Amino acid sequence: MVQADTSPASTGISTPDAHFAWAGHAAANGMSLADRMEMVSRLNSAVGAVAGTDFTPTPFARSAELSDALGFTSAGGVWVKDETGGVAGSQKARHLFPILLHLQAVEAFGRLPERPPLAIASCGNAALAAATLARAARWPIEVYVPTWMSDGFGVQLDRLGADVRRCERLRDDPPGDPAMLRFREAVEGGAIPFTVQGPENALCLDGGRTIGWEISEQLSSAGIDSVDRVFVQVGGGAFATCLGAGLSLQHPSARLHAVQTAGCAPLVRAWQRAKELDLGPDEVAHHWGQVMTVWEQPQSLADGILDDETYDWIGVFAAMAASGGSPIESPEADVITAHELAHSAGFDVSATGSAGLAGLISALRSGASSGDPIGASERVVVVMSGIER
Repeated sequence: MVQADTSPASTGISTPDAHFAWAGHAAANGMSLADRMEMVSRLNSAVGAVAGTDFTPTPFARSAELSDALGFTSAGGVWVKDETGGVAGSQKARHLFPILLHLQAVEAFGRLPERPPLAIASCGNAALAAATLARAARWPIEVYVPTWMSDGFGVQLDRLGADVRRCERLRDDPPGDPAMLRFREAVEGGAIPFTVQGPENALCLDGGRTIGWEISEQLSSAGIDSVDRVFVQVGGGAFATCLGAGLSLQHPSARLHAVQTAGCAPLVRAWQRAKELDLGPDEVAHHWGQVMTVWEQPQSLADGILDDETYDWIGVFAAMAASGGSPIESPEADVITAHELAHSAGFDVSATGSAGLAGLISALRSGASSGDPIGASERVVVVMSGIER
């Protein structure tokens, strides 16, 4: 169960959900552990009825096919966390579930007499995850999407009962994603930010850490005491922030590499600017306007990570700096190669979901010229998140 804390760090804590903010709030307002666990179980069952699967640990194992194809020895290799069979086909629902639990707890206390609509700005996996959870809870949801969203996603959102709103750029709009602008207007009007961007709703960062905890447990079960690197695709940045935070509890030396495509790399550009300005991890937030700026005309086959701004970039910076990692900018050719290679290895993943693998391919090619070459005996982790649709 995603909201019962089974992390290695949980030994000795007072309750199995003690690491979650929603549970702390519920407990402080008199909800017993038994009632909290019953609420989690009930909502999880409802999610399973809608999605066809509920929150259970997703597979994690060494891929012999990928390891051999990329030249790793038997001592090292590519370990894959496969989220494609999870709720709504990606890790996004992990971020959203604690928000829904918090809302249901507040509702149980009688402090939410009416249900304001949930709101999210997304055109892909996050939107489907949000609509799936909203349907499970029978909660209305508004989904703000760009005009270029694929019809296939639209059909699925309609099937889930979402109120889909395509957002054109208005003449007086400031720079940035029009869908995000309309989403923020909806929140100002009373909608609840049901989103995977930490600056919009920090509770989304709570559940996202479970993927790092799960990987740590699965490594331990496999008798693996350490990993060298983690490659993770980055759009808005909450995924990388949470993965880094969750995994660092047991594997602080695993270098985190945030992967973006050459067609949309605001985080990579921001990292370079911070270096040019000689800014440390504790200083970058004070120079937001200089460091993180909107990427003009994002484009890539990995269309689920085309966020023109990496909203949770501060957290990603911190995770990379603490682990000794760095961002990777992958050319489009590597995005395509990674997608094909992932499928040949048996993963039913989208180009977005295999973009972390693209980063590994790019890093291997750069080799010694990068100053941080990857050894053939290293153990590296990639996450496949976002099923092919």
